[in-house]
Amino acid sequence: MIEPSPDQTAATPPTDHTVAPSTPVDPAAGIDRDNWQDPDNVRWSFQNVARVLPTTPIPRGTGPVAELPADPQDLGEVEVPATEYSEARSVRSVIESTDTDAWMLMHNGTVLTEEYFGEMTASTEHLLMSVSKSLVGTVAGVLAGSGDLDPNRLVTDYVPELAESGYAGATVRHVLDMRSGIRFSEDYLDPKSEVRQIEESIGWSEAKRENPGIGMYEFLTTLEAKSEHGGVFEYRSCETDVLGWVCEKIAGESMQSLMSRVLWSRIGAEQDAIIATDQYGVGMFDGGINTTLRDLARFGYVYTNRGQSLTGQQVAPTTWIGDTLTTSEDVRQAFADGPGDNRMPGGAYHNQFWFPFPDSHAFLALGIHGQMIYMNPGANVLGVKLSSWGLPQDATKLFPTIRAFEALAKAVNSPAAE
Repeated sequence: MIEPSPDQTAATPPTDHTVAPSTPVDPAAGIDRDNWQDPDNVRWSFQNVARVLPTTPIPRGTGPVAELPADPQDLGEVEVPATEYSEARSVRSVIESTDTDAWMLMHNGTVLTEEYFGEMTASTEHLLMSVSKSLVGTVAGVLAGSGDLDPNRLVTDYVPELAESGYAGATVRHVLDMRSGIRFSEDYLDPKSEVRQIEESIGWSEAKRENPGIGMYEFLTTLEAKSEHGGVFEYRSCETDVLGWVCEKIAGESMQSLMSRVLWSRIGAEQDAIIATDQYGVGMFDGGINTTLRDLARFGYVYTNRGQSLTGQQVAPTTWIGDTLTTSEDVRQAFADGPGDNRMPGGAYHNQFWFPFPDSHAFLALGIHGQMIYMNPGANVLGVKLSSWGLPQDATKLFPTIRAFEALAKAVNSPAAE
């Protein structure tokens, strides 16, 4: 990982043989849009996105900051049970072996653990990657609660610009649950996949295609359908980008302004969030939001508290929270029948959240390279983890992290912990 290392470059010693001070090495040296997502660079770049990409703020507004009461506890020795894939280990072992930049555990609204590593601090804005999807999904939920958005209506009712695209005939519900029939590869290691093409189109990487730089909206109009809408689940980042466009059309304002108004200004955030944008100022809805660990926890708390923030404001409608937590047999079957192995048997994907277990209250917001919100309203537990894995996807780090939060949820709710 690229971090400041003052002993890497030293000035030539003067003739009197005294040692000159070392010249600090700029950790940003050589990092640009071509390589900011390279394994050796992500720890720095995820905490400095605004130095690589264009960004705009998502203002916190003028309301009060939600306090985070703390009761610090050493939970590192909590045991994470063995599975068929791994031996039993401690929570501390998981944290130390999964490129953690920061993590937190809350129980009943009280912070039990909050840790930062490397250059990460409580005020550092960290890239959320696809955890951003859950924030955009929540904005959609607010619009649904106000009656402005009907998930059963066609996407093209709201965004007629998509009428000639593969999204013709798809409903908002289809994109919320990633069940459209759009052809879109999410293979992060394939430079020709659509998920990488969209990055080229919006300037997240140096374009190598014949017609680069067309922007988010125009790229979405080029997508084609490969099957009927409403079929099996297939994870596609473009679904959230379409959902964000729908929300902007309904509200008549940018996602930055809309999210500030209906979400970020209502959770008691301490800082503005920021969102990386395309060359036209359109937000990267599926993975471009950056915020602090604490403010991400303030957002996640809403889903463990029936839609209310730590300030007592009703942020997400209770009907939306209830809908999100209700995963039907149809949704679970669509997840089971989807292509690829999500390694979550009996799980589901609904309203831009992951439900990894068939018999647990826990659900997740996930982003590549190790971003996670673990929400367990049944246990009144919230976990947040920001990371910088070298690989976009790594099951050897993802699933131990999920199991660690599960173990912590049980531990803090055990009679011995009371």
